[in-house]
Amino acid sequence: MNIKKSLVLIFLILLIDQWSKIYIKTHFVLGESVDVFNWFKILFIENEGAAWGAKLSDILPVSDAVGKLILTVFRLFAICGIGYWLFDVIRKNASKTLIVAVSLIFAGALGNILDSVFYGLIFNDSYNEVATIFSDEPYGKLFYGKVVDMLYFPLVDTTWPGWVPYFGGDNFRFFEPVFNIADTAISTGVGILLVFNKKAFKKEEHTDSNLEEETIQESIKE
Repeated sequence: MNIKKSLVLIFLILLIDQWSKIYIKTHFVLGESVDVFNWFKILFIENEGAAWGAKLSDILPVSDAVGKLILTVFRLFAICGIGYWLFDVIRKNASKTLIVAVSLIFAGALGNILDSVFYGLIFNDSYNEVATIFSDEPYGKLFYGKVVDMLYFPLVDTTWPGWVPYFGGDNFRFFEPVFNIADTAISTGVGILLVFNKKAFKKEEHTDSNLEEETIQESIKE
């Protein structure tokens, strides 16, 4: 897989990801949801932190604003590292499986970074109103944007039976996280690396017969 095909894949993922986020931001109020199926909803939320909504300020003694800035800067360094990894595997003509996986991870990471870096600068708030793109009253500033999530799959939404110890009577919901296209691309890329690990990182094996054949060919050339 060459660099052109990799760039096309990355561009398509970014296009779908950003289109879906901008559409949600400009058509949904924060917290609004639409039922597509019983097990699939479009639910507009914004993530100010890392995966699963975790904040750096929950771990370190820093303010939410400082934690957000540190996280965004870390993401920028991370995307540079992933970008170099992608360039390196393409340059070394690695397996198509590996290049596709790294391309998906890079596209997903870049998609969420665009939210973190720019969305606070171009959108106004979504609380009790539909946001406007390129607003005169943005909700934040550069590096302080919130990641837009909207894909929600509550495959199971029920209540624990009363006889279950500790959990009895509590609500049970699976799958609860809300995510976006960029998150899907990252998860898919990581999943490919885990499931098709040997195929992604395959190495050319030389048997004894191959070595003998190569030796003979070298002797003939001499």
